[in-house]
Amino acid sequence: MRTMESIRVCINEKEAEGFVIPIGKVSLVFMKTEKGMIGCGAFDVGALEKFGYPAAKVKPAGNSVKDINDLLSGEIAAANSSAEKLGIKKGMSGKEAAAFIV
Repeated sequence: MRTMESIRVCINEKEAEGFVIPIGKVSLVFMKTEKGMIGCGAFDVGALEKFGYPAAKVKPAGNSVKDINDLLSGEIAAANSSAEKLGIKKGMSGKEAAAFIV
């Protein structure tokens, strides 16, 4: 049985919390701070916008987002308007976007 992973993610000498949560054959992968979150494609960034929470989701560089490294190396596929106000834009890397929420 796979278990949830909680990981400290360092971006520009600042920290975020990273999580890999197994659900069936896949995992929910995301990182969060008090400022916002970046997650795999399973997250509904539009729904999070309704709460004013900055959120972006990543398109994987490979087949899927399996871990935090995949999240950081992927490309932002969508960002809600709260995330865009922080500077997160579609097409930037997950790592570039993470710098706006740490």
